[in-house]
Amino acid sequence: MDRTDRHCRYFMRLLAPDIRLYTEMLPAAALIHGNAARLLAFDPAEHPVALQLGGADADELAVAARLGETAGYDEINLNIGCPSDRVQSGRFGACLMAEPDRVADCVAAMRDAVALPVTVKCRIGIDAEDSFGFLSAFVETVARAGCTVFIVHARKAILSGLSPKQNREVPPLRYDRVYRLKAAFPELTIVINGGIDGARQVAGHLEHVDGVMLGREAYNNPGLLGTLQETFLADGDWVAPSREAVLREFLPYVRARLAEGCRLHHMTRHILGLYSGQPGARRWRRFIAERSHEPGVGCDVLTDSLDLMDHTSSSVSGTSGATSAGGSSGSGSIRPKSRGATAAR
Repeated sequence: MDRTDRHCRYFMRLLAPDIRLYTEMLPAAALIHGNAARLLAFDPAEHPVALQLGGADADELAVAARLGETAGYDEINLNIGCPSDRVQSGRFGACLMAEPDRVADCVAAMRDAVALPVTVKCRIGIDAEDSFGFLSAFVETVARAGCTVFIVHARKAILSGLSPKQNREVPPLRYDRVYRLKAAFPELTIVINGGIDGARQVAGHLEHVDGVMLGREAYNNPGLLGTLQETFLADGDWVAPSREAVLREFLPYVRARLAEGCRLHHMTRHILGLYSGQPGARRWRRFIAERSHEPGVGCDVLTDSLDLMDHTSSSVSGTSGATSAGGSSGSGSIRPKSRGATAAR
C-alpha cells in the first residue's frame, strides 16, 4: 500500500522486463464509486501487471474486476492477506480467511465476470486458526470456485494487537507450511511470499513451489529485480542494465508525467533504493530526496544525480544483496517458465 503505484511499477519494469507486477490493493468500492480511470491508469510498458482488489461483496468485486479487464490488466488478484484495522472494518483482507465460502463466492463471481485469471493472495492462517488443516481447507474451498493460483504469505496474521508493519515481522515465517501446501495440491500454482531477500533464497524456494513474490526487498533494493530476471527468466544473452541506463531510460517517462502536472517527488520517491549497497548510495539518495521537493524542479535532478556516482561497477546485478540480499508493497512475482507455471511474461 502506498508503494506500487503506476510510477513505481514503470520504474521496476525498466529493471526486469518479465517479472509480474502487482498494483496496490484497491478497494472494489473505491473503483465503483470513485475515479476508476485515474485509479486504474497504467503505462502499457508495465505488462504483465495484475490488479489487486480488496473487498467482501461478490457483486462489487465482479464489477471492479470488469473495470480492471476493460482497463487492460493481465490478472485480477483478490487480497485475503492484509491485516490492517481499516481493512478489517470493511470485512475484507485477512479476516476473510475465516469465511472461505464467502471468498469462494467472490472468486466465482469475478471469474464469471471476466476472462482474466482470478488469483488469491492469503496468509497461512489467522490468530489461533493457524494449523495446516485450516490452510488446506481454505485453499480447497476456494479452489473449488475455480481459483488455481494462490500467493501465500508464509506468516499467519494477528488480527488484533499488531500493526500491519508488525504483522510483516512478528509472526514467524513458516515456509515449510507453504511447501506442504504445494505437495498437497500439486495441480495448483503456489507462489510463496514473505521475508525473501535474495536470489539464493529464491532458488531454494523454487525447489518446492511454483513462484516467488517479493514485496519490501523489491522496493528497497530494486536492483535485485535485474538479478532475478537474469537468473530465472531471461532468454539468450540478456543482462541486467546498469543503474545509469535505468535512470536515463526513466527520464522520458518522468518528462511526460511532469507535463501532465505530476509532481517530481511522486515519482522519484520510488527510485531511492536504486543504488542500495553501492558506495555513495546515501549521498545520492539524499540528493534525489531533497532536490525533488524544490519548486520548479524537473528531470535535471536525475541527470545531475549521475555525477555523484561512480558508474564503473553500477550494474543492477552487482550488489551483495543479489545473492544473499520483503508484503504486498512493491510486489513482483517470479514464476519461471521452466517450471511450467503461469509464466511471468
